[in-house]
Amino acid sequence: MAPARTLLADDHALIRAGLRDALAVLPEIEIVGEAANGRDLFLALEQLQPDLLVMDVNMPEFEPVTAVHQIRSKYPHLKILVVSAYDDEAYVVGLLSAGVNGYHLKDQPLSDLQLAARRILDGGRWISDPLVNRLVDHRHAETTSPLTRRQRELLYLLTQGYNNQKIALVMDLSIKTVENHLTALYRAIGVESRLEANNFASRHPELLLVPEQEKLQLRPELRAETLSVLLVDDNPRYRAQLGKLVGRVSPAAVLYEAEDSTEATRLAGQVKPKLAFIDVVLREEDGIQCARRIKTVSPQTRIILISAYPDREFRRLGLNAGAVAFLDKKDIDAATVRQLVNDALEA
Repeated sequence: MAPARTLLADDHALIRAGLRDALAVLPEIEIVGEAANGRDLFLALEQLQPDLLVMDVNMPEFEPVTAVHQIRSKYPHLKILVVSAYDDEAYVVGLLSAGVNGYHLKDQPLSDLQLAARRILDGGRWISDPLVNRLVDHRHAETTSPLTRRQRELLYLLTQGYNNQKIALVMDLSIKTVENHLTALYRAIGVESRLEANNFASRHPELLLVPEQEKLQLRPELRAETLSVLLVDDNPRYRAQLGKLVGRVSPAAVLYEAEDSTEATRLAGQVKPKLAFIDVVLREEDGIQCARRIKTVSPQTRIILISAYPDREFRRLGLNAGAVAFLDKKDIDAATVRQLVNDALEA
């Protein structure tokens, strides 16, 4: 059987390169073209007549749901796999209802992307695991009472990997009382284990509450110093999530946000942030160039480059540009951020 003619559509050249590298190794796929906006996408569909379309839905000149309806109407046999950073339930359901065959999150492993493409080409459907859990939890949450303050604190401590003895120490409770609270928490969020509770927490970070005792974990000599953090990402949802994570680890932190390199450089020159998280993929220019510009106006800023598509060459270029670390987005958790905060305050 001839390989499936595949068209890639994303407005970021780096993302298209990552998609191409991941899919071109599959013998059942042949990459025949790329598009960076809605106009070019429709033109490529007409000219190339692909079998599979792998696309982001956040592109210039492109209204996702309307466009998918048009594509599905004109090319009824075309397989469509969405690869997106957006995980909003209504958004996902709307696109699936419009006719896409699969929805894959950008922060999931590339091996899952390959599996998604194969499943769709075999006639199946694909939804990334976090989306399946989120859609199920959304329905569950509609019938679940809000968590108490203590349950929210307990859920936070679980995400830090604390055992019952350490939780009892932090919350000033007996171990037996902690066990009772855990049972009540599991019942409230519909899970049966620590692992499932952690998975629930990763999908509902807004429910987590840092106990007052835990806020003192930063070393005393560092607590009094204000931490300024610059978050650079063109996805406002991810900036908000990362900001919440930084805020939980360092409640006194002052956060600044930018969606492109120009705004990031301006802010860096004004506030001289101690720490900056920069996505490798930005609309205006890549995050590596942004890192260079920030180091020019604020040499003391500790820069952390982040990416949903970690690449060895990106890592090398990023470190040469002045970054102190290059992290996979899915590996950024409270423990990692806490270490980065302490390192920045000590620098």
